[in-house]
Amino acid sequence: MLALFWLTLPPFLRWAVARATWDGISRRACAPDGACWAFVHARFVLFIYGRYRAPEHWRVDLVLVLLGVLCTGTLFARRHRGWWLTALLVIMPVFGGIMLIGGVFGLPFVYTGDWGGLMLNVVLTFVAVVGALPFGVLLAFGRQSRLQIIRWGAIAFIELWRGSPLLAVLFMGLIMLPLFLPGGVTLDSLIRAMLVLTLFESAYMAETVRGGLQGVPPGQTDAALALGMSHAQMQLLVVLPQAMRIAIPGIINIVVDLFKDTTLVSIAGLFELMGVITQSLKDPAWLGLAFEGYTFAALMFFGARMLISLAGQVLERRFGSAAVAPRG
Repeated sequence: MLALFWLTLPPFLRWAVARATWDGISRRACAPDGACWAFVHARFVLFIYGRYRAPEHWRVDLVLVLLGVLCTGTLFARRHRGWWLTALLVIMPVFGGIMLIGGVFGLPFVYTGDWGGLMLNVVLTFVAVVGALPFGVLLAFGRQSRLQIIRWGAIAFIELWRGSPLLAVLFMGLIMLPLFLPGGVTLDSLIRAMLVLTLFESAYMAETVRGGLQGVPPGQTDAALALGMSHAQMQLLVVLPQAMRIAIPGIINIVVDLFKDTTLVSIAGLFELMGVITQSLKDPAWLGLAFEGYTFAALMFFGARMLISLAGQVLERRFGSAAVAPRG
C-alpha cells in the first residue's frame, strides 16, 4: 500500500492542488494539465441544495443544523438522553418536513421536485432510518413469535425484500406503481422513494435486530420472569435494550449502505448529489469534467460516511455490549 501511495499520491496532488484552477466561468478558464475545480465552485450551491429556492436555503440550513445538534445531544448527553432521542426520532421528522415543504406558518411552499443535491441524500437517509428502525424491531419480534401467522408473515416480508435488488424495487415503486394507481390518484415521487427505501431497509434492520435478540443470554429472560415480569415487559425492558446494544455495529453498517444507495433514486428524476452532477456535466460550458465532478462526489460521500462511522463508534463505546459487559 505504501508503494501504491508513493506512485499515485504525488501525481494526484499535482493535478488536484498544484496545477488546479479554482475559479472561472467555463472550462476555457482551466489549465489543461490540472483539475478544474472552477466547475465545482460554480455549481456548488446546486450540488448541495438542488433547485431548492435560493431565498429559502436558510430553511435547509436550519434543519441540518438542528439535526446535527440532536444527534450530538443523543450521543454525548449525560442526562435526559431519552428526551434527546425522542426529539430526534419523533419531533425532528415533523419539524423538518414542515420547514422543508412549507405552505404553513407563512413559509412559502417548495415543491419536492425542486429538492436535490446532497440535501436530498441526507433527507432520504434520515427518513428511511427513522421508519425502518421501529418497523424492523417489530419484524424481528414477529419472526420469533409463537403465532404461526405472524411468524410466517414476518418471514415472507423479510425474505421478499431481502431477495429483491434495490434498483428493481425502486424501479417498481417509482416507475411502475403510478401505472397501476386508479385514475386521478397520484403519489409524490419523493414520498414513494421514502416508502420504498423504508420498507427495503426494514427487512435488513429486522435481521440485524434479530441477531441481537439471539445474542441476549437466556439467563436474562429467566431472571426477568422470576421477578414477576410479564412476557411483554420482559421483551421491552430487558431483552430489547440489550439486543439493540449488540446490534449497534450492524445498524450503523445499514445506515452507511443506505446513504450510498440513495443515489439510485435518480432513475425517477429525483436528482440527488450524483444526479445533479451528472446533469451539470451536460452543460456545454463544462463538458469533459466528469473526473472533477465525481471526485467531488466521492469526497462528499466519504466525509458523510466518516461522520456516520464516528457516531457509530461513540454509540458502541457508550451503549455497546462492551460498555455493559461484567468486569472480572
